[in-house]
Amino acid sequence: MTLPQARVDHLVVVAPDLSTGVAWCERTLGVTPGPGGEHPLMGTHNRLLRIATVDFPRAYFEIIAINTGAAKDRPAGALRWFDMDSPQLQAHLDRHGPQLVHFVANTADVAASVAALHALGIDRGPALAASRPTPRGLLQWQITVREDGQRLFQGGLPTLIEWGQVHPASAMPESGVTLQSLTMHHPDAAALQAAHAAIGLQGVGVKPGPANLVACLRTPRGLVTLESRGL
Repeated sequence: MTLPQARVDHLVVVAPDLSTGVAWCERTLGVTPGPGGEHPLMGTHNRLLRIATVDFPRAYFEIIAINTGAAKDRPAGALRWFDMDSPQLQAHLDRHGPQLVHFVANTADVAASVAALHALGIDRGPALAASRPTPRGLLQWQITVREDGQRLFQGGLPTLIEWGQVHPASAMPESGVTLQSLTMHHPDAAALQAAHAAIGLQGVGVKPGPANLVACLRTPRGLVTLESRGL
């Protein structure tokens, strides 16, 4: 049996609203994020920028917010991805502004990756079919989302995504921002490392300590470190 493999697909920064997220990106990273789109499944929308390097060949950066003018096409009681409906997260965003909270990993076989985690007793959630229109055509993917919307391991266990024929980073211009490293600190580092190994995740460090997702980016403003700080 072929073991699953996964690579960093994108970092997730949640903003209280998209305009605030854009202003934060310009102030923090020194660049204006490119266009994104709307997610009818979740009632969210985003802006994107490419952060790929040799070590993270298709990585990009997502600033995402709840689209207050749109409904979400989810069953009653099912929550949005990335803990976006969490009162704790929303209160944090209201007080402090946009926040790095999570990352997504791409895999060629999301079902195999979900099964590998399930064998460890971890429910990463079912793979939902999602899509959004773009000027270059319809983007389609499968993505794991639990009904409770939880990220797991305080953002340290990636959401899994399997793209269709087109990956969005292929249409993104160079942004001047590149991902240098991504590390998750967690009090149960051994369990998190086992989960990363089960999906064949490459390029993400795991260290013991208080929960904190740390991304180091090279930007026009120099090296910038973003942290989740246990949120």
